[in-house]
Amino acid sequence: MKSCATIIALAMLFAAPAAAQEGDATSLAKAAQNPIADMISVPLQYNINFDTGPLDGTQHILNIQPVYPVKLNAEWNVITRTIVPVISQPAFAAGQDREFGLGDIQFSAFLSPTAPVGGWILGMGAIAQLNTATDDRLGQGAWGLGPTAVALKIAGSWVFGALINNVWSVSEDDGRRGVNQMLLQPFVNYNFPDAPGRYLSFSPIVTADWKADSGQQWTVPLGLSIGQIAKIGGQPLNLQAGAYYNVQHPDDGARWQIRFLVAFLFPK
Repeated sequence: MKSCATIIALAMLFAAPAAAQEGDATSLAKAAQNPIADMISVPLQYNINFDTGPLDGTQHILNIQPVYPVKLNAEWNVITRTIVPVISQPAFAAGQDREFGLGDIQFSAFLSPTAPVGGWILGMGAIAQLNTATDDRLGQGAWGLGPTAVALKIAGSWVFGALINNVWSVSEDDGRRGVNQMLLQPFVNYNFPDAPGRYLSFSPIVTADWKADSGQQWTVPLGLSIGQIAKIGGQPLNLQAGAYYNVQHPDDGARWQIRFLVAFLFPK
């Protein structure tokens, strides 16, 4: 997975000048920053979480996140988003080996009007968590359901909004505790007008485990990412790299994170 980060960084360096020549780079960047855009995309998000667990190991997570819109009629779309996590988990105890495999898959579906409402792009729907982890250390051992929603606005060079969901378990494996967890991702993106397709992004993934003890519930990152729309071999890509420090985290949670993203875009 470390080679993946190197490839993304090099692609951003060499592909950025080509992207600046594309007249539609800015509009494509704004579409890529919209979680419920009417556009097929396949983001690959690679997270390196440092100082994870009681032994301060390094956790690697590759999230494969295809987005597929379904047109219901002229007024409504259903936007489906899937997150398939591939995890390399460090040892949490002396003598324990690193564990590699599939985590719990999450599937979301948003009902979204095709036209903005009062200038806002809106989506509401449901999220399902699937008990797909290949090892107990890679998942929560539970099937879950809950609501999800997103709201965003595009104003000039800015794209800002938030995505939220909460998952409750509907069944758990023997010996596993129930799930009640929230995810909140606010995002503020600034698209540089003099560099088409290039943008700065603040998009921390804030989580809360409501079943955890007091003081162990929240993970709150702060940081920034920089992104660039590029074309390689005619294929539009969204390339992004960033770093986040967890100002609040559980005792065994990561202290900081480096995030890389390469998203294959398929505009209409």
